[in-house]
Amino acid sequence: MKNKTVRLKGMAGSFDAVFGAAHAAIHKKTNIFILHDKEEANYFLNDLRNFLPEEQLLLFPSSYKKPYQFEETENANILQRAEVLNQIISQPNEPHQVITYPDALYEKVINKRSLQDNTFVATVGEKLDIEFLSELLTSYDFERTDFVYEAGQFAVRGGIIDVYSFAHDYPYRLELFGDEIESIREFDPESQLSSKSLNVVTLIPNVQTRLLKEERQSFFDFAPKDTVIWLKDYRETLDLIEKGFLKAVDSFDQIMKVSGYTQVVFKPVDLFDSERSFDKLLSNFNRVEFGNRFYLKPEDEYNLGIRPQPHFHKNFNLLAEDLYQYQVKNFKKVITAESFKQLERLESIFKEINPELNFSGVGASLREGFIDDHHEFVCYTDHQIFDRFHQYKAKEKFSKSKSLTLRELKTLQPGDYVVHIDYGVGRFAGLDTVDVAGNKQEALRLIYRDDDLLYVSIHSLHKVSKYSSKDSEPPSMSKLGTQDWENKKKKVKKKVKDIAKDLINLYAKRKAAPGFSYPDDSYLQAELESSFLYQDTPDQALATEDVKKDMEQGHPMDRLVCGGGGFG
Repeated sequence: MKNKTVRLKGMAGSFDAVFGAAHAAIHKKTNIFILHDKEEANYFLNDLRNFLPEEQLLLFPSSYKKPYQFEETENANILQRAEVLNQIISQPNEPHQVITYPDALYEKVINKRSLQDNTFVATVGEKLDIEFLSELLTSYDFERTDFVYEAGQFAVRGGIIDVYSFAHDYPYRLELFGDEIESIREFDPESQLSSKSLNVVTLIPNVQTRLLKEERQSFFDFAPKDTVIWLKDYRETLDLIEKGFLKAVDSFDQIMKVSGYTQVVFKPVDLFDSERSFDKLLSNFNRVEFGNRFYLKPEDEYNLGIRPQPHFHKNFNLLAEDLYQYQVKNFKKVITAESFKQLERLESIFKEINPELNFSGVGASLREGFIDDHHEFVCYTDHQIFDRFHQYKAKEKFSKSKSLTLRELKTLQPGDYVVHIDYGVGRFAGLDTVDVAGNKQEALRLIYRDDDLLYVSIHSLHKVSKYSSKDSEPPSMSKLGTQDWENKKKKVKKKVKDIAKDLINLYAKRKAAPGFSYPDDSYLQAELESSFLYQDTPDQALATEDVKKDMEQGHPMDRLVCGGGGFG
């Protein structure tokens, strides 16, 4: 049966993402959305996050830091590409929504058979030989270390194996009872604390080094046969694919001239897709063109008649008038904003301008609003209303802590001063393997006064921090087995209590003194705040709210507001 091509005309704003998400939710199949470039792909992904589960959404990036510049690769992107491939082959019956762009697609990937043959699956309850897994991981280009903090590392401590896969955000901790896997958990690479429990995990090799040895194939060879390919601009996509391929050919020719080689293992055609090969690959799938320019001859064509959000240029009277005309027509009216405080400001403004006007405020991050006359639906974004810059939010990994991290531990030199929350100031003296209840585990060796030793498990790193001071003089080291450190902490606590008492007395006096009470916010103030070009950060919003509350009280305000010279 011939694959179908569908043309969707009349798209505007973020409706393309809304439509794509609806299609994905209804049909529960894999879709590949091809946008113009990395930035457009990220904005599209950001829109989809409002409608689809995060685990379905996969961004497939380019390996390179800059388009068509093969000198520098981006390690994070290489790992992300591996994660996408792993998700697709390890969950063949699950729908995946892949968001990508031409720079990423003309690069060929490790062939599917090779990746499947070199993927190891670990399951709770199955038997596992530690020596076998260690040898396997080494063959997969993993590095054995004392502890893991970045992809491509593994560590063995007794019956515990930590592995940071090349295709996952967090490392895994496999705990064995005898020769059987008792549990598998994700853990934070900084704190080393376990979090989510898992039943099955897949470990894949370093696909970038495997690419040097294996035959490559197109990313589309990983896609299920019923995958739908969505193209914003097919002709432009083909042009960018060809541009990348020709750049690769040119770079290859330059290398051959400089090196003097006459024979090579791989040629550009083995590593990259050309316009012709790419076009042939996509003909094997159902395709949807949904942009403003069309290239393919469609079997079906639909004009959706979506209109873009008008420009109001912060004219709230014009906005209120526009929304009210849709209210009279019984349109559903939605305004999206990342901050609910912003929605409250809009409600305050509209209450003053037209009390009869109503709308539904939705906490969402869309790049552009739209009007759907057919379904009587209006969706506006607050950042367009207020002419604000809108930035997509990248997916966060793990948050950093203030305590010593494994990455920082790697940079510690013997002799560096550290502080243990329970034992005080000592000197770092390296790492040791110690025996605890019959199990071997890594520990920090800390030296205190009179050469006393303290071993701290790497699982207790949150209790240790690197010593820092404005003084150039070395600190006085604590003595183990004495009240030295405890006495110092007690003295500091006493000083803090004395300061607190003085502050309480001062606050009491100020509380009793009369002050000027400012009125509540008016719609004019809400209008002014809303006109600020950038979205408030959470800390900015909190500081503003706290200061306002203080100013509305009937006693003097006692607050210091400190900020940088820039905004946003």
